[in-house]
Amino acid sequence: MASTQQSAGLELQLEEHRRELNAYCYRMLGSSFEAEDAVQETMVRAWKNLERFEGRAALRTWLYRIATNVCLDMIGSRERRARPMDLGPAREPVVENLATLPEVTWIEPVPEGAVLPDGGDPAEVAVARESIKLAFVAALQHLPAQQRAVLILCEVLRWKAAEVAELLDTSVAAVNSSLQRARATIESSNITQSDGPAPMDDAQRELLARYVDAFERYDMEALTSLLHEDATQSMPPYDLWLRGRDDVLTWWFGPGIGCQGSRVVPTLAANGSPAFGQYKPSADGNGHEPWALQVVEIVDGRIVEITFFLDTKRLFPLFGLPARLD
Repeated sequence: MASTQQSAGLELQLEEHRRELNAYCYRMLGSSFEAEDAVQETMVRAWKNLERFEGRAALRTWLYRIATNVCLDMIGSRERRARPMDLGPAREPVVENLATLPEVTWIEPVPEGAVLPDGGDPAEVAVARESIKLAFVAALQHLPAQQRAVLILCEVLRWKAAEVAELLDTSVAAVNSSLQRARATIESSNITQSDGPAPMDDAQRELLARYVDAFERYDMEALTSLLHEDATQSMPPYDLWLRGRDDVLTWWFGPGIGCQGSRVVPTLAANGSPAFGQYKPSADGNGHEPWALQVVEIVDGRIVEITFFLDTKRLFPLFGLPARLD
C-alpha cells in the first residue's frame, strides 16, 4: 500500500510540472503538437528512471534536463520551423503567388492556457506571454539548438548560468558565451522582449468587436479604419505573405472574396494575442465550414498583423472550436 501511495505521490509531482514543461518545449520546438509529444516523452522517461533520481538535484531541474535532451533529439531530426515572412519578401496579392509548403515548415499557435501559469506575479506572467509571441518563437528557431535552450533558460525562466551549465553538462563560461551569441542573433532579427503586451482593456475589446462585425459584414470602409497602414497578413501553409493595408484588402476583396459571408467566433487566446475561429459559408449553402484560426495582433489601437492558420482539422479541436456552424 505504501508503495502504491508513494507512486501516486510521485506521479502527482511530475504532473505539477507539465504546463511549464509544455511552455519550454513549445519555445524550443515552435509546435504545440510537438511540444505535447516532447512533454509526454519526458514524463515517460522520468517515470522509467525514477529509481535513478537520487534527489541530489531538484525534481524540476531533473525534468528540465530530460525535456532538454528530448527537444535536442527532435530538433536534430528536422528543419527549423518558421513563419512565411522568414522565408522571403512580401509579394503581390495575386493567386498566382500562392504556394503550399509542408505542415512541418511552420510555427504553430498554442493556446495560452496550455503554457502560461495560473495566477502568479503579473510581471512574470507578462514576460511569459511575450516569450510565446509568434514572432519571438520564430526568432528562437534561428538559434542552434543548444543556444536556444540557453537563451530560454536564462532569459525567460531566469535560471542562473551555473544552473544552466549543470543542466547541460557544460561550463559557466560556455553558457555565457552561448547566451551572448544567442542575444546577438535575436537582436539582429529586431525581436526584443519588452514588459509584455498591454492587458486586454475595454478599448481593445471594442476594437476586436468592431473587427468581427466588419469582417462578417465584409465592410471595406470599416476594415480600412481598423487595419494599420503597414499591417501584415500570412496564411500558413501558404508561403505568401502580404504587407500593407492596401494589399491585405486587395486580397480580401480579390482572391480571398470567398471569405465574404464568414462567421468569426472568439476563442482561447493564442500566443499572447486574441484568436478567432473563422467559418466560411458551405458550398451547398447549408451552414458554415471551418476555414482558419485567426490570430490578431494589436498595437496602439490598430490591427498590425493577422495570421490565418488554415490547418483547422488539428487546430480547431485544440482551441475548443466546433467542427462546423449550422
